[in-house]
Amino acid sequence: MRATPGRAGSLSLAGIVEKLGGRISGDPSTVVSQVGSLENADGSRIAFFLNPRYKSKLEKTKAGAVVLGPEAEGFTSIPRIVAQNPYAYFANLSRLFNPDSDCPPGIHPQAMVAADARVAATAHVGAGAVIGSGAAIGEGTRIGSGCHIGDGAHIGDSGRLYPSVVVYPGCRIGSRVILHSGVVIGADGFGIAQDGGRWIKIPQIGRVILGDDVEVGANTTIDRGAIDDTVIEDGVKLDNQIQIGHNCHVGAHTAMAGCVAVAGSARIGRHCTFGAGAIVLGHLSIADNVHVSAATVISRSIGKPGTYTGMYPFDENASWAKNTAWARHLSGLADRVKALEKRLAAKESNDD
Repeated sequence: MRATPGRAGSLSLAGIVEKLGGRISGDPSTVVSQVGSLENADGSRIAFFLNPRYKSKLEKTKAGAVVLGPEAEGFTSIPRIVAQNPYAYFANLSRLFNPDSDCPPGIHPQAMVAADARVAATAHVGAGAVIGSGAAIGEGTRIGSGCHIGDGAHIGDSGRLYPSVVVYPGCRIGSRVILHSGVVIGADGFGIAQDGGRWIKIPQIGRVILGDDVEVGANTTIDRGAIDDTVIEDGVKLDNQIQIGHNCHVGAHTAMAGCVAVAGSARIGRHCTFGAGAIVLGHLSIADNVHVSAATVISRSIGKPGTYTGMYPFDENASWAKNTAWARHLSGLADRVKALEKRLAAKESNDD
């Protein structure tokens, strides 16, 4: 596995636009060799400008060039690439300058690979990795040192598993999937039942199915289903330290920031986003194109697209405690208001 990204060398703005599209404003022969921030870039780097709030930083930047949107083209005179979506353009530009370095194909002598496992000739298996019986590793996939791929698990083509990833038996991972260190795919879900005052374990016999182009951040866990499979569809992006419970279904191209927790059997639609620390309770359904703000607890199903927020504002402790005490009495206050409204309505009726 790579320690640092590879480098693509220097490119002129004309060369960049030839590869990625966009429009040049200024000198197309301007050469840059890496991306950088508005604050810290020097003349060899290209930065990006997205938010008008940072116009002062754009005016002071020493970057050799900048990527920006058409509405901001006149904000600076330095060479610039004009793109309809400057953030996405910058992401592709950074990938251009920082391509993945290649790992040599083959199996490290210190890896343990079952005799009946199928490892593609172009795959890389690092030191200390374990590939279980009946497992399959696709073309060009890189298995980092210390990874454990359980019996019968399948990893698709062109994937990358960073060191110390665990994929439990029977799970299916699509192509071009990235699993960062500490990810656990297919651990048992939290299935327990009361029996005479003690908990007994419910066997978790489902699998985890990850689609293509999924990325899972460090120390994130996705539990296998109790009976049916836990499913993560194509293009889902999960940040670090997320918990996905058993039997959940996450729709394609949904993204979740760090520390999101999704309880068992929740069904989440496509193209949703979840801010850091959001919580989804179990057995709920969330429609497509729903956007949940950070630290929001979703306690009921959501049937229509939109942005949903449930944060209680922070304050100085004394003020927060006072306001919280009032909040506890809102139900009684609402009942009193209703009673007063009825009395007022009755009085107005009698006056008429």
